[in-house]
Amino acid sequence: MKLCFLVGSMAISGGTYVIVQHAAYLRDHGFDVTLAVQEPFSALTLAWHDEAPALRCIPIEEAKKEYFDLIIATWWKTVFELGHFQAKQYAYFVQSIESNFYPEEEVPLRALVETTYRFPILYVTEATWIQQYLAEKFGHAAVLVRNGIRKDIYTPSGAAIAPRNLTRPPRVLVEGHFGVSFKNTALSIRLARESGARDIWVLTGSPVSWLPGVSRVFSQVPMIKTPQIYRSCDILVKLSTVEGMFGPPLEIFHCGGTAVVFDVTGHDEYIVDGVNACVVSRGDADGVVSILRRLLSDRDTLSQLQQGALLTAAVWPSWEESSAQFHQWVEDCLQGSAPDRSVLVAMTEKAFADYSHDEQLRFAQNPAIIRRHKLSALASRFPPSVTRKVKQLEAIGEVVLGRRTAY
Repeated sequence: MKLCFLVGSMAISGGTYVIVQHAAYLRDHGFDVTLAVQEPFSALTLAWHDEAPALRCIPIEEAKKEYFDLIIATWWKTVFELGHFQAKQYAYFVQSIESNFYPEEEVPLRALVETTYRFPILYVTEATWIQQYLAEKFGHAAVLVRNGIRKDIYTPSGAAIAPRNLTRPPRVLVEGHFGVSFKNTALSIRLARESGARDIWVLTGSPVSWLPGVSRVFSQVPMIKTPQIYRSCDILVKLSTVEGMFGPPLEIFHCGGTAVVFDVTGHDEYIVDGVNACVVSRGDADGVVSILRRLLSDRDTLSQLQQGALLTAAVWPSWEESSAQFHQWVEDCLQGSAPDRSVLVAMTEKAFADYSHDEQLRFAQNPAIIRRHKLSALASRFPPSVTRKVKQLEAIGEVVLGRRTAY
């Protein structure tokens, strides 16, 4: 059977990580698997994940020339590509409600994203809250397959950059991209500093080499090396306000640490406040600082949370178990009947016609929006060396000048 995952980008991200894990499992279990990618990529782009280079990754335009038994969209933009493919069946792997990725004032864009959840195809998701959202708003009976974890890599024992030491203050790790407002990576650094943390490390997929007030920065690290960083840190601060089912807290759980997080969607899949981590109401900066101060000064409480995290890790499924469930969902998909491809084409055309109409009205009401779009388009044409320097400066600016509230 020929399967094709439609992927936005092969660059470092949690969403791509999940896709690669499921794709590699299906390949190992007899499927002919292709990843059709929208953004340009190279061997270097794939190198961060140990399985990605061994998968068949091709540009999406090239994939459109082939026939597949099952096409799986994995990002809202890829849903609008489904009508260009000939396939026996079409499906959608929903990893978050992605309309939440955009500011509330982007009304036409958020509406465009929401239209993807109306497509009459098969659905699978990774978090209970997404499953409920799709059922309540769109009537879809999405199958739930929670993300697994690489039990061969994320372990409490093993190599570390600088092992934990009870004779020094706990080390704080901040994880996340810069330039993505809802990740609140810079805010996490600022609140860690405000709490009195003396040793702050940052793990990021952004091209950043130095940040003020940060002891060490680890940028675009291969996945197989990240446990060495987790095993070196005591507390992960992850203050996202939009997630599907985020992985970093679960990863540091497996490596013997704990976490401080907002009560973001998906956290309750495995985080229990006061048992294995600390959960703070979204936007409560004072609450984050207060809890961090307690954990930095109270080794007993910190140790209890770390032990609770290890107990959670012990019963959490591996990727083999998770992907076996995904495999079963794929088999079930292949038994069903697909919608007429012309329906997918018509829905795509209507969605973009509505979006274009609504966006033109928005531009007419606020001409400044057009100027911002032109600046964004210009920035996208910078050579990589310039882009890296700009990203570095932007990250420093977020840490130094950012506000003390969450997005």
